[in-house]
Amino acid sequence: MAEQPAAAPAGAAEAAPQPSFAIERIYVKDLSVENPGAPQSFQLAEAPQIEIGLRTRAEQVAPDVYECVLTITVKATTGDRTVFLVEASQAGLFTVRGVPATDIQPVLGIACPNVLFPYARETIADAIGRTGFPAVHLAPINFEALYQQQLAQMQQQVPPVTN
Repeated sequence: MAEQPAAAPAGAAEAAPQPSFAIERIYVKDLSVENPGAPQSFQLAEAPQIEIGLRTRAEQVAPDVYECVLTITVKATTGDRTVFLVEASQAGLFTVRGVPATDIQPVLGIACPNVLFPYARETIADAIGRTGFPAVHLAPINFEALYQQQLAQMQQQVPPVTN
């Protein structure tokens, strides 16, 4: 006869809910495209310099529901002239349950941007292609390394406590 596992005490499952992460919705929150030099910029002899900027932010919008926004800016310049500028804010609503408050920041700073990045990458490439220039395909981003780097910078900025 096989042994039955011991039953969990009543209410134990309610006391410690299993962590869960769900994507509720992914959407473009803001999109800006500037092509100030067209059509003259199509005649440029030199390839423009590309600068890429990245920001993330997250906020709680309801119990266990967070909005995370990944903003990517791509600016192409030649000399002091802007060839094109594209900025996309890709957002998502995420339900995060059963995660201790001390562990929620890594979820919002690593997991959520990892989910949003492929959508933001596609939005950026499509918007740049619509400017008449070749699409810029962003390389993968290690959001865990960026998060750790940001933590290290914040720790260096905190002045030591003296008694």
